[in-house]
Amino acid sequence: MLPTDPVSGGVPAAGIRASCALHASGRRALLCLVLLTASGLTIAKPWWTRGSTSNEQDFLPPDDAFRLSAHTDGNLVRLRWVIADGYYLYRSRIEVRAESPDLLVDPPVLPAGTPINDAYLGSQQVYRQQVEASVGFKRLDYGAHPLQLKVFYQGCAEAGLCYPLLSKVISPDALAPPRPGSPAWEPVAIIGGGCAFLLAGLMLRRGRRLEMPAA
Repeated sequence: MLPTDPVSGGVPAAGIRASCALHASGRRALLCLVLLTASGLTIAKPWWTRGSTSNEQDFLPPDDAFRLSAHTDGNLVRLRWVIADGYYLYRSRIEVRAESPDLLVDPPVLPAGTPINDAYLGSQQVYRQQVEASVGFKRLDYGAHPLQLKVFYQGCAEAGLCYPLLSKVISPDALAPPRPGSPAWEPVAIIGGGCAFLLAGLMLRRGRRLEMPAA
């Protein structure tokens, strides 16, 4: 006959010890799971460095390495990448597609790049510092939808990291860089100057009326 525990109301003592061991084991397992999860969060890599043995702290995020801006110029969209020092873009990996309904786009027109023998893609032309592409477009919706393009591009770091193929949906005028020599207060200044000129003309006209001799 199994010994019983007087405090537990007749439950066998061996059962109590087994239950306590099971609960302790469960707590240890839960603690291990929490530690493993925290460790996984700590060592998780950014998506753009997965599959690489390089330290992500040695490389810029893709949006910093390849800064993309765009604006419309008539029936063209001008795309411009500013490329960080030590990074380059592949000419052959730049592609533009229509994202808006009823929008037709031409293949991007790109300048010649610098030829290299790339460790990842072999013989390629690449861009460093900056590059601009022109994309012709035609809208069949007569402006009913916002103008949106999907741009694909890929580049690498000279230090040894090749980024995956990047894609970004853009609204060209929303990404337009500020025009040089056209500060934001310029329209306000023009309107203010026009109002001052009109007010001065009205005051001068009123003064002339006051100086006229009585009939």
